[in-house]
Amino acid sequence: MAKKDYYQILGVKKDAKADEIKKSYRRLARKFHPDVNPNDKTAEEKFKEVQEAYDVLSDEKKRKVFDRFGYYNDNLSADSPFSTGAPSGAGAGGFDFSGFDFNTGSTGSGGSSSFRDIFSDLFSGGGSARQAQPEPPRAMPKRGRDIEIPLALSFEEAFTGLTTNITVNRSEQCARCHGAGDTGGPIITCPTCKGTGQVLRSGGRLQFSQVCPDCEGTGRRRQPCSLCSGKGVTPKTEQVKIKIPAGVDMGSRVRIPKKGHGGRLGAEPGDLFILTNVGKHRFLERKGDNIYVTVPITVPEAALGARIEVPTVEGKAQLKIPAGTESGQKFRLRERGFPSLRNPTLRGDQFIEVKITLPRVISEETKAVLKQFEKLNPENPRRIMGLE
Repeated sequence: MAKKDYYQILGVKKDAKADEIKKSYRRLARKFHPDVNPNDKTAEEKFKEVQEAYDVLSDEKKRKVFDRFGYYNDNLSADSPFSTGAPSGAGAGGFDFSGFDFNTGSTGSGGSSSFRDIFSDLFSGGGSARQAQPEPPRAMPKRGRDIEIPLALSFEEAFTGLTTNITVNRSEQCARCHGAGDTGGPIITCPTCKGTGQVLRSGGRLQFSQVCPDCEGTGRRRQPCSLCSGKGVTPKTEQVKIKIPAGVDMGSRVRIPKKGHGGRLGAEPGDLFILTNVGKHRFLERKGDNIYVTVPITVPEAALGARIEVPTVEGKAQLKIPAGTESGQKFRLRERGFPSLRNPTLRGDQFIEVKITLPRVISEETKAVLKQFEKLNPENPRRIMGLE
Protein backbone atom coordinates (compact mmCIF):
# COMPACT_ATOMS: atom_id res chain seq x y z
CA MET A 1 0.00 0.00 0.00
CA ALA A 2 1.35 3.42 -0.96
CA LYS A 3 2.36 5.68 1.87
CA LYS A 4 0.08 8.62 2.58
CA ASP A 5 1.37 12.13 3.10
CA TYR A 6 -0.80 13.34 5.95
CA TYR A 7 0.50 16.90 5.61
CA GLN A 8 -0.54 16.94 1.97
CA ILE A 9 -3.95 15.46 2.80
CA LEU A 10 -4.63 18.26 5.29
CA GLY A 11 -3.01 20.87 3.05
CA VAL A 12 -0.50 22.11 5.62
CA LYS A 13 3.29 22.41 5.76
CA LYS A 14 5.41 19.96 7.73
CA ASP A 15 6.25 22.65 10.29
CA ALA A 16 2.60 23.63 10.74
CA LYS A 17 1.48 24.46 14.26
CA ALA A 18 -1.21 22.45 16.06
CA ASP A 19 -3.83 25.16 15.63
CA GLU A 20 -3.15 25.33 11.86
CA ILE A 21 -3.62 21.57 11.59
CA LYS A 22 -6.83 21.71 13.61
CA LYS A 23 -8.22 24.58 11.55
CA SER A 24 -7.50 22.80 8.27
CA TYR A 25 -9.00 19.55 9.58
CA ARG A 26 -12.26 21.24 10.58
CA ARG A 27 -12.55 22.91 7.19
CA LEU A 28 -11.98 19.67 5.28
CA ALA A 29 -14.17 17.60 7.62
CA ARG A 30 -17.08 19.95 6.98
CA LYS A 31 -16.42 19.84 3.24
CA PHE A 32 -16.28 16.05 2.87
CA HIS A 33 -18.62 14.93 5.68
CA PRO A 34 -21.03 12.17 4.48
CA ASP A 35 -24.04 14.10 5.79
CA VAL A 36 -23.08 16.99 3.51
CA ASN A 37 -22.30 14.65 0.60
CA PRO A 38 -24.87 11.83 0.78
CA ASN A 39 -24.21 8.79 -1.46
CA ASP A 40 -20.85 10.24 -2.53
CA LYS A 41 -18.28 7.46 -2.07
CA THR A 42 -15.39 9.69 -3.14
CA ALA A 43 -16.24 12.29 -0.50
CA GLU A 44 -16.65 9.55 2.09
CA GLU A 45 -13.18 8.13 1.34
CA LYS A 46 -11.72 11.62 1.40
CA PHE A 47 -13.36 12.24 4.78
CA LYS A 48 -11.81 9.05 6.16
CA GLU A 49 -8.39 10.13 4.85
CA VAL A 50 -8.76 13.53 6.51
CA GLN A 51 -9.84 11.86 9.76
CA GLU A 52 -6.86 9.45 9.62
CA ALA A 53 -4.40 12.27 8.92
CA TYR A 54 -5.72 14.41 11.75
CA ASP A 55 -5.67 11.47 14.17
CA VAL A 56 -1.91 11.18 13.63
CA LEU A 57 -0.84 14.80 13.24
CA SER A 58 -2.90 16.05 16.18
CA ASP A 59 -1.11 13.65 18.52
CA GLU A 60 2.42 14.80 19.34
CA LYS A 61 3.84 11.29 19.78
CA LYS A 62 2.18 9.90 16.65
CA ARG A 63 3.34 12.91 14.66
CA LYS A 64 6.96 12.32 15.71
CA VAL A 65 6.72 8.72 14.50
CA PHE A 66 5.23 9.86 11.18
CA ASP A 67 7.90 12.54 10.72
CA ARG A 68 10.63 9.94 11.28
CA PHE A 69 9.34 7.02 9.25
CA GLY A 70 7.00 8.67 6.75
CA TYR A 71 3.96 6.83 8.09
CA TYR A 72 2.49 5.80 11.45
CA ASN A 73 2.34 2.31 12.98
CA ASP A 74 1.17 1.48 16.49
CA ASN A 75 4.21 -0.77 17.01
CA LEU A 76 6.67 2.06 16.36
CA SER A 77 7.79 4.97 18.47
CA ALA A 78 9.93 7.98 17.70
CA ASP A 79 12.88 6.41 19.54
CA SER A 80 12.50 3.00 17.84
CA PRO A 81 15.78 1.27 16.80
CA PHE A 82 14.65 1.67 13.18
CA SER A 83 15.74 4.90 11.54
CA THR A 84 15.51 6.49 8.11
CA GLY A 85 19.22 7.23 8.04
CA ALA A 86 22.11 4.70 7.83
CA PRO A 87 24.33 4.86 10.92
CA SER A 88 26.88 2.17 11.77
CA GLY A 89 25.26 -1.24 12.01
CA ALA A 90 22.62 -0.31 9.46
CA GLY A 91 21.26 -3.13 7.40
CA ALA A 92 19.72 -3.22 3.98
CA GLY A 93 17.42 -0.33 3.17
CA GLY A 94 19.08 1.98 5.71
CA PHE A 95 17.47 0.44 8.85
CA ASP A 96 19.49 0.12 12.03
CA PHE A 97 19.23 -3.44 13.44
CA SER A 98 22.17 -3.12 15.84
CA GLY A 99 19.87 -3.14 18.86
CA PHE A 100 18.33 -6.50 18.00
CA ASP A 101 19.37 -10.08 18.80
CA PHE A 102 18.28 -12.03 15.69
CA ASN A 103 18.66 -15.38 17.50
CA THR A 104 16.23 -14.61 20.31
CA GLY A 105 14.03 -12.10 18.54
CA SER A 106 14.52 -9.59 21.37
CA THR A 107 16.38 -6.32 21.70
CA GLY A 108 19.80 -6.28 23.20
CA SER A 109 18.50 -4.17 26.05
CA GLY A 110 16.20 -6.97 27.20
CA GLY A 111 13.01 -5.72 25.51
CA SER A 112 10.16 -8.08 24.73
CA SER A 113 10.11 -10.11 21.51
CA SER A 114 8.53 -7.96 18.80
CA PHE A 115 10.98 -8.03 15.86
CA ARG A 116 8.96 -10.46 13.78
CA ASP A 117 5.74 -8.56 14.36
CA ILE A 118 7.26 -5.18 13.56
CA PHE A 119 9.07 -6.53 10.49
CA SER A 120 5.80 -8.05 9.27
CA ASP A 121 3.92 -4.81 9.83
CA LEU A 122 6.52 -2.83 7.94
CA PHE A 123 6.69 -4.99 4.84
CA SER A 124 3.44 -6.95 4.66
CA GLY A 125 1.12 -6.11 1.82
CA GLY A 126 -1.46 -4.19 3.80
CA GLY A 127 0.21 -2.86 6.95
CA SER A 128 -2.16 -4.70 9.30
CA ALA A 129 -1.69 -2.36 12.27
CA ARG A 130 -2.78 0.63 10.28
CA GLN A 131 -5.79 -1.18 8.84
CA ALA A 132 -6.92 -2.52 12.22
CA GLN A 133 -10.17 -0.92 13.31
CA PRO A 134 -10.25 0.81 16.69
CA GLU A 135 -11.93 -1.07 19.47
CA PRO A 136 -15.36 0.36 20.35
CA PRO A 137 -15.29 2.09 23.74
CA ARG A 138 -16.65 0.24 26.73
CA ALA A 139 -19.22 1.98 28.89
CA MET A 140 -17.92 3.32 32.19
CA PRO A 141 -19.81 3.63 35.50
CA LYS A 142 -21.72 6.89 35.40
CA ARG A 143 -23.80 8.59 38.09
CA GLY A 144 -27.41 9.21 37.14
CA ARG A 145 -28.64 12.68 36.23
CA ASP A 146 -30.54 14.80 38.76
CA ILE A 147 -34.24 15.55 38.33
CA GLU A 148 -35.94 18.84 39.25
CA ILE A 149 -39.72 19.01 39.73
CA PRO A 150 -41.75 22.14 40.64
CA LEU A 151 -44.27 21.83 43.48
CA ALA A 152 -47.02 24.33 44.29
CA LEU A 153 -47.59 25.03 48.01
CA SER A 154 -50.03 27.24 49.83
CA PHE A 155 -48.77 29.95 52.21
CA GLU A 156 -49.85 27.78 55.14
CA GLU A 157 -48.18 24.62 53.77
CA ALA A 158 -44.91 26.50 53.44
CA PHE A 159 -45.25 27.47 57.10
CA THR A 160 -46.12 24.02 58.48
CA GLY A 161 -44.22 21.82 56.03
CA LEU A 162 -45.74 18.98 54.03
CA THR A 163 -45.38 15.23 53.52
CA THR A 164 -46.91 13.89 50.31
CA ASN A 165 -46.43 11.48 47.40
CA ILE A 166 -45.59 12.70 43.90
CA THR A 167 -45.27 10.91 40.55
CA VAL A 168 -41.73 10.93 39.16
CA ASN A 169 -40.80 9.85 35.64
CA ARG A 170 -37.24 8.62 36.05
CA SER A 171 -34.92 5.98 34.63
CA GLU A 172 -33.26 3.00 36.24
CA GLN A 173 -30.31 0.81 35.29
CA CYS A 174 -31.22 -1.65 32.53
CA ALA A 175 -31.89 -5.08 34.03
CA ARG A 176 -30.57 -6.88 30.95
CA CYS A 177 -27.24 -5.15 30.24
CA HIS A 178 -26.78 -3.66 33.74
CA GLY A 179 -26.06 -0.24 32.27
CA ALA A 180 -23.44 -1.28 29.70
CA GLY A 181 -25.69 -0.48 26.75
CA ASP A 182 -24.81 -3.80 25.08
CA THR A 183 -24.77 -7.48 25.96
CA GLY A 184 -21.37 -8.32 24.50
CA GLY A 185 -22.78 -9.05 21.05
CA PRO A 186 -21.20 -8.45 17.63
CA ILE A 187 -19.46 -5.21 16.68
CA ILE A 188 -21.35 -3.18 14.07
CA THR A 189 -20.94 0.08 12.17
CA CYS A 190 -22.27 2.89 14.34
CA PRO A 191 -25.73 3.77 12.96
CA THR A 192 -25.55 7.30 14.36
CA CYS A 193 -22.50 8.45 12.38
CA LYS A 194 -22.60 5.72 9.69
CA GLY A 195 -19.09 4.66 10.61
CA THR A 196 -17.43 8.06 10.17
CA GLY A 197 -16.95 8.76 13.87
CA GLN A 198 -18.31 12.27 13.34
CA VAL A 199 -21.80 13.78 13.43
CA LEU A 200 -22.94 17.04 11.91
CA ARG A 201 -24.45 19.64 14.20
CA SER A 202 -26.16 22.93 13.36
CA GLY A 203 -25.47 26.20 15.15
CA GLY A 204 -27.64 28.89 13.62
CA ARG A 205 -26.64 29.15 9.97
CA LEU A 206 -23.40 27.26 10.54
CA GLN A 207 -22.85 23.52 10.47
CA PHE A 208 -19.96 21.83 12.20
CA SER A 209 -18.85 18.28 12.92
CA GLN A 210 -18.10 16.78 16.29
CA VAL A 211 -17.16 13.40 17.70
CA CYS A 212 -20.06 10.94 17.62
CA PRO A 213 -21.38 10.57 21.19
CA ASP A 214 -22.48 6.95 20.67
CA CYS A 215 -19.21 5.46 19.39
CA GLU A 216 -16.88 8.19 20.73
CA GLY A 217 -15.32 8.71 17.31
CA THR A 218 -14.42 5.08 16.51
CA GLY A 219 -17.18 4.62 13.93
CA ARG A 220 -18.02 1.22 15.43
CA ARG A 221 -19.95 0.01 18.41
CA ARG A 222 -21.27 -3.19 19.86
CA GLN A 223 -24.77 -4.36 19.04
CA PRO A 224 -27.01 -2.28 21.36
CA CYS A 225 -29.00 -3.97 24.10
CA SER A 226 -32.49 -4.70 22.77
CA LEU A 227 -34.18 -3.75 26.05
CA CYS A 228 -32.70 -0.27 26.53
CA SER A 229 -31.67 0.42 22.89
CA GLY A 230 -28.10 1.02 24.01
CA LYS A 231 -28.94 3.71 26.56
CA GLY A 232 -28.05 1.56 29.57
CA VAL A 233 -31.21 2.69 31.39
CA THR A 234 -34.94 2.04 31.04
CA PRO A 235 -37.86 4.39 31.86
CA LYS A 236 -39.79 4.00 35.10
CA THR A 237 -42.73 5.83 36.68
CA GLU A 238 -42.55 5.84 40.45
CA GLN A 239 -44.51 7.24 43.38
CA VAL A 240 -41.99 8.99 45.61
CA LYS A 241 -42.73 10.10 49.17
CA ILE A 242 -41.31 13.56 49.83
CA LYS A 243 -41.07 15.67 52.96
CA ILE A 244 -41.08 19.45 52.57
CA PRO A 245 -39.64 21.09 55.71
CA ALA A 246 -41.42 23.96 57.46
CA GLY A 247 -40.19 27.38 56.40
CA VAL A 248 -39.59 26.86 52.68
CA ASP A 249 -39.90 29.96 50.53
CA MET A 250 -40.51 30.72 46.89
CA GLY A 251 -37.78 28.93 44.87
CA SER A 252 -36.46 26.74 47.71
CA ARG A 253 -34.81 23.50 46.48
CA VAL A 254 -35.51 20.43 48.61
CA ARG A 255 -33.19 17.47 47.92
CA ILE A 256 -34.48 13.89 47.93
CA PRO A 257 -31.33 11.72 47.75
CA LYS A 258 -30.97 9.01 45.08
CA LYS A 259 -34.41 9.51 43.55
CA GLY A 260 -33.12 10.99 40.30
CA HIS A 261 -32.27 9.03 37.16
CA GLY A 262 -30.56 5.68 37.65
CA GLY A 263 -26.80 5.28 37.32
CA ARG A 264 -24.99 2.97 34.90
CA LEU A 265 -22.84 -0.06 35.71
CA GLY A 266 -23.51 0.14 39.43
CA ALA A 267 -22.99 3.90 39.80
CA GLU A 268 -25.35 5.62 42.21
CA PRO A 269 -28.55 7.35 41.03
CA GLY A 270 -28.88 11.09 40.79
CA ASP A 271 -30.93 13.15 43.24
CA LEU A 272 -34.47 14.50 43.04
CA PHE A 273 -34.86 18.23 43.71
CA ILE A 274 -38.25 19.77 44.54
CA LEU A 275 -38.52 23.43 43.51
CA THR A 276 -41.17 25.10 45.69
CA ASN A 277 -43.68 27.61 44.33
CA VAL A 278 -45.40 29.24 47.32
CA GLY A 279 -48.77 30.94 46.85
CA LYS A 280 -49.75 34.32 48.29
CA HIS A 281 -51.89 34.92 51.40
CA ARG A 282 -54.96 37.11 51.32
CA PHE A 283 -53.69 39.46 54.05
CA LEU A 284 -50.21 38.41 55.11
CA GLU A 285 -46.94 39.15 53.32
CA ARG A 286 -43.69 37.31 53.91
CA LYS A 287 -40.24 38.91 53.84
CA GLY A 288 -37.53 36.46 54.81
CA ASP A 289 -38.78 34.72 57.96
CA ASN A 290 -40.88 37.72 59.06
CA ILE A 291 -44.57 38.31 58.31
CA TYR A 292 -46.14 41.73 57.68
CA VAL A 293 -49.79 42.78 57.77
CA THR A 294 -51.76 46.04 57.75
CA VAL A 295 -54.80 46.16 60.06
CA PRO A 296 -57.47 48.94 60.10
CA ILE A 297 -58.58 50.51 63.41
CA THR A 298 -61.29 53.03 64.25
CA VAL A 299 -60.83 56.58 65.52
CA PRO A 300 -62.08 55.69 69.03
CA GLU A 301 -59.75 52.66 69.17
CA ALA A 302 -56.82 54.84 68.20
CA ALA A 303 -57.76 57.62 70.59
CA LEU A 304 -58.87 55.59 73.58
CA GLY A 305 -56.85 52.42 73.09
CA ALA A 306 -58.25 48.92 72.61
CA ARG A 307 -57.50 45.21 72.41
CA ILE A 308 -58.08 43.98 68.86
CA GLU A 309 -57.78 40.71 66.92
CA VAL A 310 -55.18 40.45 64.15
CA PRO A 311 -54.65 37.64 61.59
CA THR A 312 -51.59 35.40 61.78
CA VAL A 313 -50.55 32.33 59.78
CA GLU A 314 -51.68 30.20 62.74
CA GLY A 315 -55.05 31.93 63.20
CA LYS A 316 -56.16 34.94 65.23
CA ALA A 317 -54.06 36.69 67.86
CA GLN A 318 -54.75 39.49 70.37
CA LEU A 319 -52.97 42.85 70.06
CA LYS A 320 -53.19 45.70 72.57
CA ILE A 321 -53.51 49.15 71.01
CA PRO A 322 -52.48 51.94 73.43
CA ALA A 323 -54.43 55.19 73.67
CA GLY A 324 -53.24 57.86 71.26
CA THR A 325 -52.09 55.41 68.57
CA GLU A 326 -51.38 57.09 65.25
CA SER A 327 -52.08 55.78 61.76
CA GLY A 328 -49.05 53.93 60.38
CA GLN A 329 -47.73 52.95 63.80
CA LYS A 330 -46.17 49.45 63.89
CA PHE A 331 -46.33 46.72 66.51
CA ARG A 332 -44.49 43.41 66.75
CA LEU A 333 -45.60 39.92 67.75
CA ARG A 334 -42.40 38.08 68.60
CA GLU A 335 -41.80 34.61 67.14
CA ARG A 336 -45.04 34.59 65.15
CA GLY A 337 -43.24 34.47 61.78
CA PHE A 338 -41.90 31.53 59.73
CA PRO A 339 -39.54 28.86 61.07
CA SER A 340 -35.95 29.26 59.90
CA LEU A 341 -34.83 26.65 57.35
CA ARG A 342 -31.29 26.83 58.72
CA ASN A 343 -32.40 26.44 62.34
CA PRO A 344 -36.00 25.19 62.80
CA THR A 345 -35.91 26.12 66.51
CA LEU A 346 -35.83 29.80 65.51
CA ARG A 347 -38.77 31.78 64.15
CA GLY A 348 -39.24 35.18 62.63
CA ASP A 349 -41.59 37.86 63.97
CA GLN A 350 -44.88 39.30 62.75
CA PHE A 351 -45.18 43.06 62.28
CA ILE A 352 -48.58 44.79 62.37
CA GLU A 353 -49.10 48.25 60.93
CA VAL A 354 -52.34 49.95 61.99
CA LYS A 355 -54.26 52.28 59.73
CA ILE A 356 -56.95 54.59 61.14
CA THR A 357 -60.13 54.53 59.07
CA LEU A 358 -63.05 56.97 59.12
CA PRO A 359 -66.70 56.00 58.72
CA ARG A 360 -68.02 56.46 55.19
CA VAL A 361 -71.32 57.90 56.37
CA ILE A 362 -71.46 60.35 59.28
CA SER A 363 -74.83 60.97 60.95
CA GLU A 364 -75.91 64.35 62.35
CA GLU A 365 -75.47 63.02 65.87
CA THR A 366 -71.91 61.95 65.06
CA LYS A 367 -71.16 65.35 63.56
CA ALA A 368 -72.32 67.04 66.76
CA VAL A 369 -70.07 64.79 68.83
CA LEU A 370 -67.09 65.57 66.58
CA LYS A 371 -67.71 69.30 66.82
CA GLN A 372 -67.84 69.01 70.58
CA PHE A 373 -64.58 67.03 70.41
CA GLU A 374 -63.03 69.82 68.30
CA LYS A 375 -63.94 72.41 70.92
CA LEU A 376 -62.40 70.31 73.66
CA ASN A 377 -59.21 69.75 71.61
CA PRO A 378 -58.52 73.01 69.75
CA GLU A 379 -54.81 72.33 69.04
CA ASN A 380 -53.65 72.54 65.42
CA PRO A 381 -51.24 69.65 64.53
CA ARG A 382 -49.89 71.68 61.54
CA ARG A 383 -48.68 74.48 63.74
CA ILE A 384 -45.29 72.81 64.20
CA MET A 385 -44.87 73.30 60.44
CA GLY A 386 -45.67 77.00 60.70
CA LEU A 387 -49.09 76.50 59.17
CA GLU A 388 -52.48 77.69 60.34
